[in-house]
Amino acid sequence: MAEFLVIRLGADAASLASWIVVDNNGTRRSPPVTGVLQEAASDVRDRPVIVLVPASEVSTLTVDLPARGARLRAALPFALEEQVADEIENLHFASGKRLASGRLPVAVVARDKMAEWLGRLNDAGIVPAQLIPENHGVALVPNTISLLVAEGQVMFNDGVDLEFVMQDVRPSDVLVAAGALGDDDTSEGPGKSSRHLLVYCEPGDEQKFEHDWTALRSELDSVDINLLPDGVLPRLAVTAASGAGVNLLQGRYGEKTDVSALIRPWRYAAMLLLGLAFLGIATKGVDFFRLMSEETALKEQFIAEYRKIRPDDTGEVLDPLGTVTSIRRSFGGTASAPAVFLPSLQQLATAVRDNSEAEIQAIGYRAGVVTVRLNAPDVATLDRIQKSVSASRRFRASIQSTDRIADQVNSRIEIREAGP
Repeated sequence: MAEFLVIRLGADAASLASWIVVDNNGTRRSPPVTGVLQEAASDVRDRPVIVLVPASEVSTLTVDLPARGARLRAALPFALEEQVADEIENLHFASGKRLASGRLPVAVVARDKMAEWLGRLNDAGIVPAQLIPENHGVALVPNTISLLVAEGQVMFNDGVDLEFVMQDVRPSDVLVAAGALGDDDTSEGPGKSSRHLLVYCEPGDEQKFEHDWTALRSELDSVDINLLPDGVLPRLAVTAASGAGVNLLQGRYGEKTDVSALIRPWRYAAMLLLGLAFLGIATKGVDFFRLMSEETALKEQFIAEYRKIRPDDTGEVLDPLGTVTSIRRSFGGTASAPAVFLPSLQQLATAVRDNSEAEIQAIGYRAGVVTVRLNAPDVATLDRIQKSVSASRRFRASIQSTDRIADQVNSRIEIREAGP
């Protein structure tokens, strides 16, 4: 269960604020308090702060736009340009959750008012999580017109998508302005005015508009009046804490990600990781230069020995391995037989061990070529043996013939030393 501190700002900096602690289940956790805004800061503690701003400064409109996110924020001013009195450059537009009708509620407020409210909160040391027009604290009840009458103003919503505030008028005048009276069609549905009225008002306003209530009861199907003995804040606060209303803190006024605050808890780990990475790179660099030096020394040693064997060859030695092979072959072909035969048998034994289904029938050697006859259950096994022998890169194996005998495949494989 989350607790919120809900603060209702006064009309200007000289006006007192009021605040109350509520939870998201609609339960009050403290009595309402009235005082200067700085005093409310002591009740913030670890609670998110919802600030209700004067409804008379915010217009609530609806629009049918399918866009979302940044595209929606960019499109809103142009979609509502014809419905606002000021230049769109001077206004801030914020959207809420889609209504049951499918339309999108949009709160429109002057940017200088946003700057004033945020400045007052900043001076008091309060960081708001949400900034909501106070009339959005009057819940939208389906098929019901809702009024909140207090402090010389009437907050209205029709339970669908029409919300506004009027100053110094009677409740009946507000209903006439909204087109909720004088409709003979009493059916309730899309586009039809509700015939049920839910009123919240202070005790003084109940008596002040007694004749209005009587007249409205004769016009509508029902009129339900609820008194607000503790003022309007508790009623508005519980609705706002439940997630209703348009949060004005969007776009340029939205919450900014503090990158430094996110990094700060990890700075020592990051420094250690950076140090380890630098040490690893330095170690690799030292190893690289050491190996380069060893390679140069070995190359010089090899060339010195090679010059002793072939003093007439003064050309650059580019392939030491190929040079050694050439020298070895120049001393006679038969002497190299053991260097080919025995290692090739070792490579063949490894391949057959990994493919135990195969069985060697005979092995022959002639002129540097090892011939192997073997039986295997299928050609795939032979292919694996051939690839295993060739994988050493020292020898090259090739399948010369295959014959199917009963359920075995008899094959002849030749193994040669791979060329340089």
